[in-house]
Parts: sequence; structure tokens; C-alpha cells
Amino acid sequence: MVQLVGSLRKELADSVSDCNVLVVGAGGIGCELLKNLVLTGFKNIEVIDLDTIDVSNLNRQFLFQKKHVGKSKAQVAKESVLQFCPTANIKAYHDSIMNPDYNVEFFRNFMLVMNALDNRAARNHVNRMCLAADIPLIESGTAGYLGQVTVIKKGLTECYECQPKPTQKTFPGCTIRNTPSEPIHCIVWAKYLFNQLFGEEDADQEVSPDTADPELSWNPADTEARATASDQDGDIKRVSTKDWARSTGYDSVKLFNKLFKDDIQYLLTMDKLWKKRKAPLPLDWLELQKLACPQEVTGTGLKDQHVLGVAGYSQLFSRSVETLRSMLADKGDGAELVWDKDDPAAMDFVTAAANLRMHIFSMNMKSRFDIKSMAGNIIPAIATTNAVIAGLIVLEALKILSGDVEQCRTIFLNKQPNPRKKLLVPCALDPPSANCYVCASKPEVTVKLNVNKTLVLALQDKILKEKFGMVAPDVQIEDGKGTILISSEEGETEANNSKFLSDFGIRNGSRLQVDDFLQDYTLLVNVIHCEELEKDVEFEVVGDAPDKAPTPPSSQEEQKNFANGNKDSAEPSTSSNAPAEQDDVLIVDSDEEPSSSTMDVSTESGGLKRKLHDAETGEASAKRQRLDQATADDDDDIIALD
Repeated sequence: MVQLVGSLRKELADSVSDCNVLVVGAGGIGCELLKNLVLTGFKNIEVIDLDTIDVSNLNRQFLFQKKHVGKSKAQVAKESVLQFCPTANIKAYHDSIMNPDYNVEFFRNFMLVMNALDNRAARNHVNRMCLAADIPLIESGTAGYLGQVTVIKKGLTECYECQPKPTQKTFPGCTIRNTPSEPIHCIVWAKYLFNQLFGEEDADQEVSPDTADPELSWNPADTEARATASDQDGDIKRVSTKDWARSTGYDSVKLFNKLFKDDIQYLLTMDKLWKKRKAPLPLDWLELQKLACPQEVTGTGLKDQHVLGVAGYSQLFSRSVETLRSMLADKGDGAELVWDKDDPAAMDFVTAAANLRMHIFSMNMKSRFDIKSMAGNIIPAIATTNAVIAGLIVLEALKILSGDVEQCRTIFLNKQPNPRKKLLVPCALDPPSANCYVCASKPEVTVKLNVNKTLVLALQDKILKEKFGMVAPDVQIEDGKGTILISSEEGETEANNSKFLSDFGIRNGSRLQVDDFLQDYTLLVNVIHCEELEKDVEFEVVGDAPDKAPTPPSSQEEQKNFANGNKDSAEPSTSSNAPAEQDDVLIVDSDEEPSSSTMDVSTESGGLKRKLHDAETGEASAKRQRLDQATADDDDDIIALD
């Protein structure tokens, strides 16, 4: 007779009670997961989260209450969960999982690690730590009504980085600055404007008219003389936007006339831009103040869902500038503000600036609610989706503790039932990719760059840390001398940062051994010298890893990807018409991100391939064919909500 403890066999119940588990993240999924774990019988849990509780979390992260706002998520989650099971042994860390204190030995203390994260860098890091410690990792994510859970086990399954992650959805810089045609273009421009005026200035986030627009065939010297921009109140001079704003004392009227009148008049002198487009209409501060109803509103429902008139947004712009100026002054000289969609003043500024620009370019203006959604590029965070995914994580954990890792599945939560009327679709786990630059037996990549123009600092920050997800890389040149190019020890090789790779004898065919001792990870980098790369491209990764898209599977290979031959669709797909330009600007931000490998979602009959863009990064996933092509075209593009 099988003895049961609750709903579990006694042997499994004992394993559940005795095992140590690590939960990384105490947000939307993490809260539901912690509650599920203690109610299932898990007694030894450690949870880590760097974040604090914001009022916007309270609608779906049910372990938190209004009185907890501003406190550590991990600590409050622990206290709340202990009310479900006071005998549980829970340890909370208000810290980043990427802190060197949480090394491989730390991870080896656990039988299971469960991710409930919201950013790719941390996901990559935990993936590598679990591989190094040989600990099973349960990865998860949600995107609105969509969700996904998968299991990662060294040597048995794909790791999180086995499949390429496409770059985020992007827009050409000249579109943002000169010829916006969609509300999102104006919202991105407004976020950049916030940073240029109040935050950290970034040359890639310029908001002034772009005289290098490839569409232009005009002489700037001639047309600038015709520009009617004022020489006093916001003239168009090629100086730092922040410096100019400071020189005016952040005068909201001067800022308004510069941004929405003078710059627009300057754009109008770029004749060729408007031959096939409707020309923008400049706004004048004094004229708007003469309007009878500055508080004119449209729309119903909550205040944030109302759309003001153009005069109302001009007033909102002025008030938000005054508030942000005061906030900046309170921080002292040289201080900067950080964009936060949950900061009322920052959100008022972006709402006003974006809507004024929409009006200028003949677009329908948007409510504060809609702009907040799109400004963060956040998929709706839905409590029930988080709850379903958290439940699936525990079910996969029980399989692992039962010794049935082979029975684990990647499980997808659909937005709509597929033709078999299923919302939850299991899919067999794929084996590790032989070309993975993380979990292959001897990880190796080839990077094309100009050794005469690439700085050692760029190799460290842009290639090794940003591209390959390392935390503290050490680089040794395989030149027979063991020359140390980069050391993770502070100050040891700092003098090398401003030198070019060629200064150290690195040339075409050179090999670099890169070690990240925190991640217990070694990568061999082959260097290919290239005199001329594409415009604005500093380096390229060559070959299968990590940027080459996966080869479409044959019909036999496809069948291996499904449990019991089940080829049901994973999720409704969405399409995007955004061009992939090299000089694009990025939209990044998010709440919960779908995990697992990048998945092509193909129609069986027509061969049409479309992408599911995930919550944070616009990553596309591709693993299974879909049968319900008819419903695919009904799905709207994923838009951010919160």
C-alpha cells in the first residue's frame, strides 16, 4: 500500500520536506510560488530579490500590502508566507543574485533552483551558476495571458542560452527625431527627452532634428538661414540639451517653444521629408494659452484613461517641468534623475511631451494609461497567469524530486485554446545544443572586429559582459607568453583599458581564453580582424553561436520535440512590422519575461513563420508548429500594459 502524506506519497513528501530550494525573485511569479511551496510541504526555502515593494505591485503580488510599500520584497514575502506555515525555515536576502557572494558553492547548497526573474542578464547568470553547480533549474516567465515553464538540467536539456535571443524591437533614430509616424515613436522621443533634460545624457538618445537623415538632399547652410527659430527663446544651437535647459533655468515656456515650435519649424525646412508626408504643425505657447478650455478631456473611466486637449497637455508639460526641476535641485549639483514609469512627475512629463508631439505630427493623442503601458514596453502582468505558472513550477519540481527528470516538460500556457481545446501544452525538452557557447563541452566563439579600433575596455564591457553575459571576466592571450589582457582584480589591468587590441599583438587569428571564475565558466574567443564593418557596428559574432538563427527542423526532428507526438500550438503568435535597421534605437523595460529558448512558431500548411515577442526583450521563441493559423491573424501585437 502506498502511504500518502496529504496528496503526496510518503517518500516524496519526505523529500519535499527535507530538500533545500532557492527561489530567485519575489515578484509576480515569486509571490505565488513561495505560497505554493510552503502549502505543498517545502520547509527549507531561501529567497533572494534586490527589489523593494512599489504600490503598482499590489494588484497582483498578494503577499504585499500597502503598509509594505518601500520594504524589501524578499523579506516581506518571507514574513507573509510564514503565516501560511509558521514551521517553515525561510531565509530572505535583499540582494542581487549576481553578487559574487552567491558563488558556485552557494548554489550547491540546494537541490533545486527556481527562477522568477524579470531580466535577461540575471537569467543568464543563474543559468550558468546552475550548470556549474550541476543543480536542476526550473525557468519560468509570463507575458500577459501567455506563460511558460521549462526545466534545465546539465547534460540532459538545453540551457537557457542554447538558443539565440533576438534583439529588442527597434526604430531608426531618424524616425524618432524627424519623421515619427506612430505614437510609440513619440513616446520613445519623450523618454529620451526626459533623460537629456534631467537624467544621464546619452548621445544615442538625441532628440533634436537629425541633419544626417539619409532621406535628406538639402544644403544645411542654406536652409538653416531660412529657419524661423527664435534667437532668444529656444534657438536651435548645437549644444547639449541639458546645458541649454540649465542656461534658461529650466524655463518651461522656453523649453516648450524650443521643442514644439522652433525644432518643428527647423524640420519644415528639410523640404524633401514632407514631399510624401503630411508636414508637422508647430505649436506656440502663447497661442495655446488663449484657448478657452485648456482642461478639455475625452474618454470615460478612470482619470488616467482620459485624453486631455492640446492646451491641457501644454499645462501638464509646464507643471511637470517645474516639479522635475525642483527634484533635480534638491539632489544638488551634478545630480541626475532616473526614469521610472511609477514616478508621477516623470510620467506626467512623458505623457505631456509625447502627446504634444503626436498632435504636431497629426496623430491621435493617447491617455496617460496607454502611454505608461507603452513607455515601459510592458506586457500586462496578470495575476491568474502568474498563479498558473507558479503551480506548474511546483509540479515540475515534484517530478525532479521523484527522480523522474525525464518526465519533465516545457509547458506553455496559451491565450486561447488550441484546436485540441487545450490551454496548457506540454512539449518534450530538447537536448543541449552542440553549438551553445555556454553549455557545450568546450565553449568557443568567433568574433569579427577591427583590432586597430577596438579598445580593451570595449572588449570587456560590450563583448564579454554585455554580449556574452559575463560578470567578472579574466582574459589571457594565447600568445605563448600567457599575457594577461584583462583581470577581474580591481586596478590590476586598468591601464590596458584605453589601449587598442593591436597594441598587445592581437591580430587576425589570435585566440583569447576568457574565464569567469564566479560563473565557473571558460570561453575561447577566436579573433577575426576586419578593417571595415557595417556602419555603427563595432563587432560581429560569426558562426553558430550565439547569433545564428536555428535551422528549421525536418519533419522527423519536429516530431521529437513533442511528447507523445503532440504537435499542438504553443502560443498565439504575433507579428511585427518594425524594420531591423543598424542604427536603430532600442525600447527596453519590462515586468515579467517569457523564458526558455527562442521559438519559431510556424504554420503547418502555409509555411508562414511569425514570432512571439516576449515581455521584456522582444525575444522570439521557436519550438513547435502551430495548427491554428486561422486564429493567429486575430492576435494583436503585444503591447505593454501594467
